[in-house]
Amino acid sequence: MRSHRTPKIPRPLKLEHEELHAALVQATKAGGKTGEAAKAVAKVLHHHFLKEEEFALPPIGLLSLLARGRVDKRMLGVVAMTDRLKAELGEMLREHKAVVAALKKLVAAAKKEKLPEHARFAEKLILHAQTEEEVLYPAAILIGDFLKLKFDR
Repeated sequence: MRSHRTPKIPRPLKLEHEELHAALVQATKAGGKTGEAAKAVAKVLHHHFLKEEEFALPPIGLLSLLARGRVDKRMLGVVAMTDRLKAELGEMLREHKAVVAALKKLVAAAKKEKLPEHARFAEKLILHAQTEEEVLYPAAILIGDFLKLKFDR
């Protein structure tokens, strides 16, 4: 990725989001309480995923460049994203709580209906949300703060 472009979400994160979305679609087709619970997850998750891909995860695409000392003023374009993430962090975390609550219902339904693949998916998505909260969101915010400091913004 060149520094003058808007950063892209790192490929592993993008693929993980796609995999999680595909697994959710499969769970919605399971029928019964599992399918209902998966549809409830999809309802609370969709808008959140869009926001993550719009402004929370793209700044992470600069991380490896910054770690190698490749800093460029053109990277300052991500500051608007990281400022938005910082401003909306409380809302993003509240959305995660709603998603996790819905996922716990999906885990319970899938276990009760003996659909372990859907329970595992839901547990994986809960862990993914924790990774975002504890690693990705803070890293994205720090990227913006670092760039502001580096270029006196």
